[in-house]
Amino acid sequence: MRIQCVDVSEKKKITIAAPVQKVFSIDLGYNYLMKITSPSYSITLRLLIDNNVGMFGKIATAIGNTGGDIDSVDIVSAGKETIVRDITVNARDDVHEKEIVEGIKKIEGVKVIHVHDRTFLAHHGGKIGIYNKVPVRNRNDLSMVYTPGVARVCMAIHQDKEKAYRFTIKKNSVAIITDGSAVLGLGDIGPEAAMPVMEGKAMLFKEFADIDAFPIALSAREPDKIIKVVKYISPAFGGINLEDISTPRCFEIEERLKQELDMPVFHDDQHGTAIIILAALMNAVKVVEKKLEDLKIVISGAGAAGTATCKTLLLVGIKDIIVCDRAGAIYKGRKEHMNHVKQWLSENTNPRMIEGSLSDAMAGADVFIGVSAPNLITVDDIKKMSRDQIVFALANPEPEIAPDDAVPHAKIFATGRSDYPNQINNMLCFPGLFRGLLNSRAKEVNDEIKLAAATAIASMVDEKNLCEDYIVPSIFDRRVTTEVASRVSEAAHRTGVARR
Repeated sequence: MRIQCVDVSEKKKITIAAPVQKVFSIDLGYNYLMKITSPSYSITLRLLIDNNVGMFGKIATAIGNTGGDIDSVDIVSAGKETIVRDITVNARDDVHEKEIVEGIKKIEGVKVIHVHDRTFLAHHGGKIGIYNKVPVRNRNDLSMVYTPGVARVCMAIHQDKEKAYRFTIKKNSVAIITDGSAVLGLGDIGPEAAMPVMEGKAMLFKEFADIDAFPIALSAREPDKIIKVVKYISPAFGGINLEDISTPRCFEIEERLKQELDMPVFHDDQHGTAIIILAALMNAVKVVEKKLEDLKIVISGAGAAGTATCKTLLLVGIKDIIVCDRAGAIYKGRKEHMNHVKQWLSENTNPRMIEGSLSDAMAGADVFIGVSAPNLITVDDIKKMSRDQIVFALANPEPEIAPDDAVPHAKIFATGRSDYPNQINNMLCFPGLFRGLLNSRAKEVNDEIKLAAATAIASMVDEKNLCEDYIVPSIFDRRVTTEVASRVSEAAHRTGVARR
């Protein structure tokens, strides 16, 4: 990884090439802004290069001068006069990618044949597909998987619908339903544009829990229409994952589907977020030596994630919670900018009846949880919290406060990003949760199941290893899915919603 430090006042640049293991600061007596290259902005350049000594050095220097980070170099072909190389470079953003290309074009003896954005290449033709579990090699195979043999299986299911779990993909399939109205960090971009996110989620289901998940983007916005469609397609699936549907419609859609379908329905933006936040908080309080039930918590965001997080924290006995929206603290009797969800929040939170702005609410708080928008709080807001502040700034991709500003002042700081410690990511929850639901053939996702998932995630960080920078397990720790699935399945059986 290459970090470029830009002196905001004098426009000086210092490039440091080093592996970055933790968040750190460099004090050079100036006001420096950290800019980190990322594989998510990486390009592969195919270059036709004069076969002379020192040419590659010129190319590497040009890339370095523009702040690019060379990831790999491959020789495509070589001749006496020219050589063709593929050079992969990590950049900071799409503008930086163009700067790198222009820098190379200026080198005499180098021709840019073409440039590929590797992120777009990864999505080319879609990221998922289907495959056959049973081969079709001859007439015998065909007669069993299709006509005439398939008719016997169809009739067996016709006589007993439960057999669909045994003889179809239903037992291991999840529908990922979206209308593209509230895509994380992007907003209302529509169903077509939401598909790459849904495909990515399907990949994670398969990779981490071996679940066949199908992205289904709907060109409908009315709750009645979405509910009807999901009900109509539900026979093919063992569970429903609602995704990126805007508030307050998402609450009605989930609640009605839970009532009308005999299968687990889970809105990940709500409950997946709440589960992983609770798991992180369970471990964070151990580090700062506080008790969950004694915490004073401020939540920024009264949408899907904020509301579900609030309800989940109330479940574990936390009573002093203030939820804030654009108009400030939500309190009993507030009249402006209210809806039925905020009305519930006003009646069940903020026992001290705090009024005013988000900044006002943060005075004396133990925990700040941001699930809202970038740059809403300041260093001064963190300083006026209680001792050993816990700050979860989870707006993505830009959090409620810049990490480099917050880290020196918060005892524990977490984001939803992968380039800082303590990544609070729903990926730690939903694969294992649905694996446990499908394994137990659960009818619903109740509160006990959610708490079991949170406890499982928290338990994957050994207490002797807990510290300010390590309160949640790695998203690539494969044990997490197994542990979450096991505890979810146990909770489903214990609460009587399991059918297997």
